[in-house]
Parts: sequence; structure tokens; C-alpha cells
Amino acid sequence: MIIIKVRNFYYLIAGVLAMLFAVTHAWNGQAAVLKTLDIKTISMDTRTVFTYVWHIITAENLIFGIAFILMSFQSERSKIRFAAGMIAAILIVRLMVILGVTALLDVTALTDTLIDSIAIVIYVALIILGTTVKKKQGLP
Repeated sequence: MIIIKVRNFYYLIAGVLAMLFAVTHAWNGQAAVLKTLDIKTISMDTRTVFTYVWHIITAENLIFGIAFILMSFQSERSKIRFAAGMIAAILIVRLMVILGVTALLDVTALTDTLIDSIAIVIYVALIILGTTVKKKQGLP
């Protein structure tokens, strides 16, 4: 019998959230955002680029989720901390791009980014908390 032990609950929660974010991102894209691109004034090239960029983010969220779930079971801390730090850095840069581009193009639309911003901040906070977990320690 193989016993799998969660060694880092923060990473497990971050992984589940990331997978949930992947699903909601894809769903929101297909149901709302990408449908608005089906207008005649936008070229097919622009629609294609926007669509694949949207789905790249969906795929990243899915891969991050899988990575964090797998990392939550690992006992080797140093390599996992480095990977977690890199993913956290990507997410922080993602948030800076979202906020920066929104502020540059339409500062009044910053309130529309509130839910996404809060989600990313919570996600990064869980990752950072996960990097502080000592051996044989789960949640405080």
C-alpha cells in the first residue's frame, strides 16, 4: 500500500486554485470575451492572436496547478522553493501587466480588474506561505 502524504497544504490549495482559475478563464473567454471578437471590424489575424494568447494563459494556469499539486507532496524543499518562487514571479509580472496596461489604456477600468487582482494576490500569498513551511509542518 502506497501512502501519499501532503507535505505542503499551501501548495495544494494553490494548485487547486490554479486549476480552478484555468477552468474559469477558459469558460469566461469562450462565453464572453472571445465572442466579442466575432465582429467584422477586427481582422481574422487579430482575432486569432487574441484567442491563442487567451488560451496560453489558460494553459499556464493549468500547468501551474498541476505543478503545485505535485509539489505539495514533495519532501525536497530547496528545488521546490525555487520553482515556486519563479511561478510567483510570473504571476506578479502578470498582475503588473494587467494593471499597467489597464491604467495606460483606460484608468477608469482599473475597478474591473479588482477580482482578478485579488485572486492573483491570494494565489501569490499562498505560494509565499508555502515557501516558509518547514519540514514536517503543514498549516500553522
